[in-house]
Amino acid sequence: MDSAALPVPTMLRSDLEAEVCIVGAGIAGLSTAYQLTRQGHRVIVLEDGPLASGETERTTAHLSNALDDRYCELERVHGETGARLAAESHSAAIDYIESTVLRERIDCEFERLDGYLFVPPGEPTHILDDELVAARRAGVPGVEIVNRAPLSSFNTGRALRFPRQGQFHPLKYLSALTGVIQRQGGRLFSHTHVDQIEDGAPCRVHTQTGYTVRADAVVVATNTPVNDRVSIHTKQAPYRTYVIGAPVPPFTVARALYWDTRDPYHYVRLQHWRGQDILVIGGEDHKTGQAEESEKRWTALADWARAHFPMMGDIAYRWSGQVMEPVDYLAFIGRNPVSRHIYIATGDSGHGMTHGTIAGMLLTDLIAGQDNPWTKLYDPSRKSLATTNEFARENLNVAARYTEWATGGDVKSADDLAPGCGAVIRHGLRKSAVFKDEDGTVHVFSAVCPHLRCIVHWNDAEKTWDCPCHGSRFDKYGTVLNGPAIKDLTPLGRAGARLTTKE
Repeated sequence: MDSAALPVPTMLRSDLEAEVCIVGAGIAGLSTAYQLTRQGHRVIVLEDGPLASGETERTTAHLSNALDDRYCELERVHGETGARLAAESHSAAIDYIESTVLRERIDCEFERLDGYLFVPPGEPTHILDDELVAARRAGVPGVEIVNRAPLSSFNTGRALRFPRQGQFHPLKYLSALTGVIQRQGGRLFSHTHVDQIEDGAPCRVHTQTGYTVRADAVVVATNTPVNDRVSIHTKQAPYRTYVIGAPVPPFTVARALYWDTRDPYHYVRLQHWRGQDILVIGGEDHKTGQAEESEKRWTALADWARAHFPMMGDIAYRWSGQVMEPVDYLAFIGRNPVSRHIYIATGDSGHGMTHGTIAGMLLTDLIAGQDNPWTKLYDPSRKSLATTNEFARENLNVAARYTEWATGGDVKSADDLAPGCGAVIRHGLRKSAVFKDEDGTVHVFSAVCPHLRCIVHWNDAEKTWDCPCHGSRFDKYGTVLNGPAIKDLTPLGRAGARLTTKE
């Protein structure tokens, strides 16, 4: 099931008013809409494309309170109280999804199962002992060391077992939620691009078609905020993560979640799909727009998977997704810095399904004026002296990207491009993003990202233009796919006319 199977609301075709306008219909946006409409709030949801067509449809949907950045690190950065609240909130998110599935009778393959963290061969295992102590101190229930994870194809050695984790089919879950939201009075609009968000009383959300939604509060749930140019984007970094899926014979892989401690780490689970057990393996992360080599990433995943799961069949599926990594490891959920009535949910840190559900719980309380114990932990305005080095390293990495203004292009001219490929080409002081169609027609755009003017890179695997600074992504024709950019790449040539190689 893909996003096309979700309900298809119409485009916004008039000015409207609501108590809350939510921009983005992924897990965070729809979870928030569901919880707000349950409390009787008038809610409008605006989505750029089809519902749940962004990063939510690319998730591997691990539902876990075993956090990727480890409780040892969370305790160092956020203290014992912060680590405890992180464990509490992610556990509560899994519980909330489970209770919603039962309450709304959602057939989305939700199940509870164990998760296992193990160390690659030859690496020291003390990290497991340290994490066991920190996880127990954070209040994670039932965590323990076991002799090995329950895999017959290879011996993981000692592993850390996290009981009562979860998995589900996120699009089936969100499809059901959209129906409930609509029955509860919420209004959803797809294919409605937002190009400006104004704070105020009321707030105004302007769309590309010229219509406006006025609301008492706005929630920006677009993976990374499209309303903010600088502040949040200096505190998190975009990473591409790669996934493959291949069939395995029934009962050859124990149903559980699996993670290793490699950096970047591998993550594994099973999904029953079209009568087969599909082994889903992810990893090989890198910063968006930097060192793409996507084919090599998928090949490396396949090599690792075959070495550990030799019963695996041919690769049947592969894709990549975008993960926002905060410098202090936890999402930013709450009132947007310097805003009065605008709220954001971003910084999933590899836990988008639970962070998105936490967003629904926390933002509903904040908008309703109710206390929530997680407010300070996830506050987008927070600062942490413990991550000063991480903050500096990520922002120096971004600063280095601006030197690309002075470098040459990828190729000298469009004649050097094969059909179906793109490249950045220098023309004097200008850099162009050039894509050649299969029929030889060339499309030319400015290579300058409209967010903060970094030079985009061509991603040959997904046929997109990716910004190496803050993760904005554009399709091969320059249309924005992911924020923080809110506008398309600027067409060049004859007012954006399609240029041929002879021109």
